[in-house]
Order: sequence, then structure tokens, then C-alpha cells
Amino acid sequence: MAAVWQSELSPIVCRLIGYMAVHVAAMDIRERLARNLRLLRQEKGWSQEAFADEAGLHRTYISDLERGARNPTITVVDKLATALGVTPGRLLD
Repeated sequence: MAAVWQSELSPIVCRLIGYMAVHVAAMDIRERLARNLRLLRQEKGWSQEAFADEAGLHRTYISDLERGARNPTITVVDKLATALGVTPGRLLD
């Protein structure tokens, strides 16, 4: 009986582990982006509002990005990088 339970549970556990790995990886990249945005913005001496104006985005969106609460599109990452004068890859390093 225990062997049947384990064989039925195994695919579920595997899917859960896979989901968690993807989720953790997404969090890591959002955290890197958030940290880099904040540091580069502060190096320029910009407020979130000034940065948002430079990038053509809303201030609250910048705030969400800097907290790691949003998943920006690649187009938004490009806008952010252009405003900061760096490559998009620099934001994700």
C-alpha cells in the first residue's frame, strides 16, 4: 500500500519542485533587477519620479519594480536601460 501511495505522490512532488524552482529563479532575477535599478537611479541622483519621467513610465510602476513586485516586459527593461544609459543586460547582472 505504501508503495502505491509513493508512486502516486511522486509526479505531484516533481511538479511542485519544478514550479518552486521556476518561481525561485524568477524571484532572483526580479531581485537583481530591483537592486540594480535602485542603485543606478541613486547614482544619477534621481528620485523615482524623475526616473519614471526619463523612462516614460509611471512613478508607482518604478516603485513596484524597485521592490521586485512586478515582472516587466523586455520592452520596459529596454526603456529603463536607455533612461539610465546602460545596456539591458547591465540591469540583470
